[in-house]
Amino acid sequence: MASALADLFTLAVQHIDDAVYSAAEKAAWAPQPPDYERWQQRLAGKRPWVAVCQDMPIGFIELDADGHIDCAYVHPDWQRCGVMTALYRGLEVAAAERGVSRLYVEASEVAKPFFARQGFTLLGKNHVKRGEHILVNYLMENYLMEIN
Repeated sequence: MASALADLFTLAVQHIDDAVYSAAEKAAWAPQPPDYERWQQRLAGKRPWVAVCQDMPIGFIELDADGHIDCAYVHPDWQRCGVMTALYRGLEVAAAERGVSRLYVEASEVAKPFFARQGFTLLGKNHVKRGEHILVNYLMENYLMEIN
């Protein structure tokens, strides 16, 4: 599963419009080919929620114990079809069940509107160095209401 999620991540990043992130920025963010061993090690400690269609992952999202959403990606062919919304709703329920009341994320330029629609507020703008490039993302948070 790790290699399939690595491929999905890379494909999703590479399909971001060059007007948002340049080809060089995307290559720094998601090098090709993916480092499958690093993804295997990374996912060994995480339990992502994965959306699957015909035995192929089409999206995934991760929640760390402290409420951090680490990854949230959807295959380009499945974007704007409700995949991430469904994954996020499941994540919210699981967070509430675990007693996590605050979610936070470093959202990319393209993910920022999605998280804003889910009720996240903007805390600040980050500049992240990836190789020779500085990528912009946004620290956002959302406090969950209690589910009774």
